[in-house]
Amino acid sequence: MSVSGSSPRPASPRAVSGGSARSWRDALVAVVAGFAVMAAVAAAGLACAGATGLPDGAFPRVLAAVVVMAAGGTVEVTGGAGFLAEADASLSVIPLSVSLAGALTAGALFLRPLHNRAVARPGELLARAGPLVLLWLLALTGAALLARQTFGIAPGDSPVADLGELLDVSPTVGFRAALPATLGFGLLWILGLLLIALLVSRRAPLPAGLVRFHTAVWKRTAAFATVALLLAYVVLGIGVGLVVAATQGHADRTFAVILLGLPNLAWPALTLGFGGAWEGKAEGPFGLPLPRLLDEVLRGRDLSRVDVASLAEHDSRAWWLVAVAAVALLGTGFLAAVRSPAGVRAWQHALHLGVALALATLTVCLLAGVQARFGLSLLGIGDAGGLGGRAELRPVLWRNVGLALLWGALAGFLGALAARPVHRRGLVEERPEPPAAAGG
Repeated sequence: MSVSGSSPRPASPRAVSGGSARSWRDALVAVVAGFAVMAAVAAAGLACAGATGLPDGAFPRVLAAVVVMAAGGTVEVTGGAGFLAEADASLSVIPLSVSLAGALTAGALFLRPLHNRAVARPGELLARAGPLVLLWLLALTGAALLARQTFGIAPGDSPVADLGELLDVSPTVGFRAALPATLGFGLLWILGLLLIALLVSRRAPLPAGLVRFHTAVWKRTAAFATVALLLAYVVLGIGVGLVVAATQGHADRTFAVILLGLPNLAWPALTLGFGGAWEGKAEGPFGLPLPRLLDEVLRGRDLSRVDVASLAEHDSRAWWLVAVAAVALLGTGFLAAVRSPAGVRAWQHALHLGVALALATLTVCLLAGVQARFGLSLLGIGDAGGLGGRAELRPVLWRNVGLALLWGALAGFLGALAARPVHRRGLVEERPEPPAAAGG
């Protein structure tokens, strides 16, 4: 790479205008495709869950709510029965299957015009990202405005039913998107997606200031390998789900979990495999769909600790989580090393993969948690007619992140040793060229 002594000529107004138009066109394609894919996956999952039979034509509004949550938005649950009863309801869950589908689509379309180049000006990257972020937030606003609905509920034989019939008041439950929170978290969601896309893809260009420091480029291999690990767990989860659907019945329920929340189960399974833990509780009829084994562990009297040992008390096959995680982590370390220049030392691989896996685990812990609760109390006292339920699953954060750092470092070190005999491109570590002499 040589550097010319003359300064580059400024781009013509026509070129700038054309580039701006292409940026908006590419951004529109990425946003439309991302939301279309999320809507399609969410619609299929909701159909498998039986949501097409909701009253009052509520399916499109429920679909919009799922898309809003998948894009990082906030949906509030409301309800009550006038002065007779009040609802205590909350919902905090991200349908990560829908999120992942939208992220892969939008991220790939964002990177496509930038491929096959080594360097891009920071202004160009901002010009590409700005329209996409703006259009994404506009689309999210439209979905949030649609995501609101109220349902009447049948309390059965209960005090609320008796008094409601007497006073012609019916209990209701509903949902609505909280627009300010949705736009705030949605902005973080799309910015995080674009940043991860640039960090993970080796074909995406970087600003020249980062290319001068070669390590800033080949550290991307650890990020790429970690994302590949997460996607491999999703693929493995799909395979397990298909086997369960074919052999154990309730195929519609299984496909609903696959299409709506498979990463919510697959990625915590990774953390359990390397020694992590979660805790939670499930009770009542409103629990979210959970695998039978996890449901058994969570339905204790108190808050339950979920780790491989507690799962194995109910089914010894849970120990397979450890074996699968060990093989997957070693494969991740090998992949990161094989895609890096040969001159990178083993301890550097260990450091980078350890940090990458720890950050990925922190993200999983923040995204994959579940908290859903609904209770209807008569005159604000107690539970009315059994209309209450709770499903909660949250990470033991520092245990999970600390073990991810440890095992990621070990996998990076062992992967570097295993990759030494493997021939790969770039056997001699590439180094940035020194700046050209003045006038050269």
